[in-house]
Amino acid sequence: MLNRFLLSTIFLGSSFAALAAPAGLPDFTSIVEKEGRAVVNISTTASMREEADGASGIDSETLDLLRRFGFPVPPGARGGQPRQHQAQSLGSGFIIESNGYILTNAHVVAKADEITVKMVDKRTFKAKVVGSDARTDVALLKIEANNLPKVDLGDANKLKQGEWVLAIGQPFGLDNTVTAGIVSAKGRSLPDENFVPFIQTDVAINPGNSGGPLFNMNGQVVGINSQIYSRSGGYMGLSFSIPIDVAMKVADELKASGKVTRGRIGVSIQDVNEELAKSFGLSKATGALLNSVEKDGPADKAGLRAGDILLKFNGQPISNSGELPRIVSAVKPGSKVTVQVWRDKVARDMSLTVGELEDGDKNTEAREYKGKKEDAGKFGLVVRELNARELKQLGLTAGLLVREANGEAAKAGLQAGDVIAGIGGQEVNTATQLRKLLNEVKPGDSIALRIVRNGTSAFIALKAPAK
Repeated sequence: MLNRFLLSTIFLGSSFAALAAPAGLPDFTSIVEKEGRAVVNISTTASMREEADGASGIDSETLDLLRRFGFPVPPGARGGQPRQHQAQSLGSGFIIESNGYILTNAHVVAKADEITVKMVDKRTFKAKVVGSDARTDVALLKIEANNLPKVDLGDANKLKQGEWVLAIGQPFGLDNTVTAGIVSAKGRSLPDENFVPFIQTDVAINPGNSGGPLFNMNGQVVGINSQIYSRSGGYMGLSFSIPIDVAMKVADELKASGKVTRGRIGVSIQDVNEELAKSFGLSKATGALLNSVEKDGPADKAGLRAGDILLKFNGQPISNSGELPRIVSAVKPGSKVTVQVWRDKVARDMSLTVGELEDGDKNTEAREYKGKKEDAGKFGLVVRELNARELKQLGLTAGLLVREANGEAAKAGLQAGDVIAGIGGQEVNTATQLRKLLNEVKPGDSIALRIVRNGTSAFIALKAPAK
């Protein structure tokens, strides 16, 4: 009993000593007080249709598209009537401009029909998606407000391993939660993530933190909290953030054009290990080894071939294969660059014209923002815009997906899952354009919609309701 008491006393005594001597530990209070006002909570709602059996893991809307355009439907996805429900999700974000521009993760808003932003002072705003980039998991939102608090941006390149960092967000819906840790590693490559050199930290990040800021000790944002490695679904000490310079480059392009343009050269690559380096006559393991070269692609036209090792691209050294996609994608399509290639145990320079990377990536399609579901007006139509990947998959250049068909639309024979490709001979690209054209139809008159169903195009006469 005495020994147990003494042991307890020793432990308690050491705890008191630790509490009484916090010298050298960081104080985050000023950062939270000053910068926390610019951190926002993001909540989304979406109307979802799912197969009754749910066995395939594919939502009903995607299955409708597959069926109607003649694509094979995965096993287990054929049963039951679809059911409709409202799905909600939570995330975080931060204000980068005082007139209402907000950064968050693309996956936070990917399926959203409605986005609500809540400030620390409890004010709420409806937000619209200015643009979203699935490949980097970055989305830019806009709310209608002015004179908002905004964050200060730092330089992620100046971060050092072991440096203290701080996260603010709403894990599991708990508003304005602050967690801290250190930078564990920089430039981390993750599976199927070719365009982001992640910052790895041990900051506690959980569901709901996604899209929130990572601060350095100067109170500057150095990253966007994006992913965790977990076997449980919760924090396990491995958190990953998108460097702020990568995110801001994406945000600038989204603000300017609504999309991100990237370069490509048409190769598949692998790392060069020590044994491969020796076999190719390299003095050290470095560069990106070309496994294959796409026929008639940019690299092929430049004379590159399988077995070449890229040592430099546009003047930038390539230390490992994970760096090449990021370096290439940052180059404007059509640019002529010099590449240094190791071939036949000799380094040589070659000229290459960079191609353009197409939209759509199967590894990140779950993060693609598919557009808000919008009411098309008096005809009872509810539609959403198709993104570039969906249009390409369906072989269309324009079109709107019918989500619901009621009233006059249902009487005319329109169905959920149809694609409205045009009105008369005019293509339709946006819900706003469709609404405008439909509103111009006089009561009792009809308008010809060109729809695509089951891979077949046809016209349907849609009559405007009489007053």
